Amino acid sequence: MAEEFWKRKSLGEMNREEWDSLCDGCALCCMHKVEDEDTGEVYYTNLACRLLDTDACRCTDYANRARRVSDCLVLTADTKDAFEWLPMTCAYRLLSRGEDLPEWHPLITGDPDSVHDAGISVRGRVVSERDTDEWTVLWTVHEQE
Repeated sequence: MAEEFWKRKSLGEMNREEWDSLCDGCALCCMHKVEDEDTGEVYYTNLACRLLDTDACRCTDYANRARRVSDCLVLTADTKDAFEWLPMTCAYRLLSRGEDLPEWHPLITGDPDSVHDAGISVRGRVVSERDTDEWTVLWTVHEQE
């Protein structure tokens, strides 16, 4: 893969391999979220999508996720409004705003575990909706600038 392609290309110019490599593997996008309708504040729960492998922080059926999970976000360069539901550390969100990747991002470090080592991922902190009916707020994320 071309070195630092994300600095030379817009999201819309990236090929599939480049686009997919932007995902840092944090799995925050796979968490159930709620939005306060009055403030717009987004709250992350500790409840993960049933398709998330909570140890690997990867979808167990990525190719079919949108068909199997009706509210799954399928990101494209044309769906920039959806980026607002992503964590502030997400590469898609950052790059769409003209910002750079964080220093712990696997494309920077060359290590796929750097997102976990930095404490950014949900690994070890979540429950799959397959295993519980309980929803509790774990993180409060201020998504407004």
